[in-house]
Amino acid sequence: MTGPLAEVLDGQRHADLQRAARALLKDPLLTADGPHSDEFRLVRRHAAELREWFERNVGWPLRTDADAARLRKIPGTLTDATHPARETTRSALPFTRRRYVLLCLTLAALERGESQVALGRLAEQVVLAAADHELVSLGITFTLERRDERLDLAAVVRLLLRLGVLRRVAGDEEAYVSGSGDVLYDVRRRVLAGMPASLRGPSMVEAEDFEGRLTEMTAQTALDSDELRFRAIRWKLTRRLLDDPVLYYDDLTDDELVYLTRQRGFITARINELTGLVAEVRAEGIAMVDPVDDLTDVRMPEQGTHGHITLLLAGHLAQAPGPVEPAELASRVRELAVEHGGFWSKSASAPGAEPELVEQALTKLVALGLVERTERGVVPRPALARYAVGEPVIKEPGSGRRPAAASADMTVKDEA
Repeated sequence: MTGPLAEVLDGQRHADLQRAARALLKDPLLTADGPHSDEFRLVRRHAAELREWFERNVGWPLRTDADAARLRKIPGTLTDATHPARETTRSALPFTRRRYVLLCLTLAALERGESQVALGRLAEQVVLAAADHELVSLGITFTLERRDERLDLAAVVRLLLRLGVLRRVAGDEEAYVSGSGDVLYDVRRRVLAGMPASLRGPSMVEAEDFEGRLTEMTAQTALDSDELRFRAIRWKLTRRLLDDPVLYYDDLTDDELVYLTRQRGFITARINELTGLVAEVRAEGIAMVDPVDDLTDVRMPEQGTHGHITLLLAGHLAQAPGPVEPAELASRVRELAVEHGGFWSKSASAPGAEPELVEQALTKLVALGLVERTERGVVPRPALARYAVGEPVIKEPGSGRRPAAASADMTVKDEA
């Protein structure tokens, strides 16, 4: 088929492919009956092309079946702690270490269990697994007799409900937490089987320290040729451009920087073709900017008191000549409250709230690659220059978690 109709059909197909790829990047586990069922069907329709792209460019396997689509993402930076699992409640608080341990124990119990399970029974299995002498030697114990422990288990179960691993049949988690009832779930075993994203099973890992275990779980085959080494570099760079807000040249090894300098056009063009992200190249690095501001989990600026305070502190830090102590930022928040407190929530204007407000702002700025914490204090990174106060400029769409790397004269955008 040729002519205008063929062009329209090709355009629609490419738009659907991009929508499917973006859906997987936002939610690497999609289920047929989940909140993104339309995107799941698109992934199934374009599975072959998506699988080929992800395996070739980032080394992420894609598994699809009638129940779920699972993109086994491995981050380019294993030590990045800015993508935590979060509560499914309105607060969206990040998971604590205890909740992560409970999540792993719960998944192990579900893997050994039946196709249906009651929350009380699941709790018993988790307590039994937590009695392992290695966990006890690390000071990790669970009885699930205290309310706070039951709340933690309920948060884990709600996450698995959102992911589609469990389906609630009867009951409510609040009843379990209060001790007045139980909950019954269906266990979706094929979705459960797709949860691990590591290349090697945890039981096969011999390293004892945390970073060593992460490295072993994600290690590729022996890189005994130039072709394999170049492929590993390409995978790592592409992963970071897809996941990280900014790829700073200073964070790369010499080999990675040389490869990126030679292959930058090819890598960014491939990402743009699949996702629609646009490369913004600056003297300090590269960011893949999202023109429609959709492919993100952290936005700045954003509405509300915390968003306003974060933006104001970003402007302050952007003009700082060097590291800034959190205490100095807390003092700055007190000064800002005099001018802007009438627009803030009552709790944010209360005396003594400044340290928590600063911590929330810094958490976001670190996640966006705009600042870093050091022993000397908070250090601005080049992309923060876009928030320096300057002459008004024409606003344009931005990218949430992908602020462009910036040089000192960079102007402010609507979103970063």
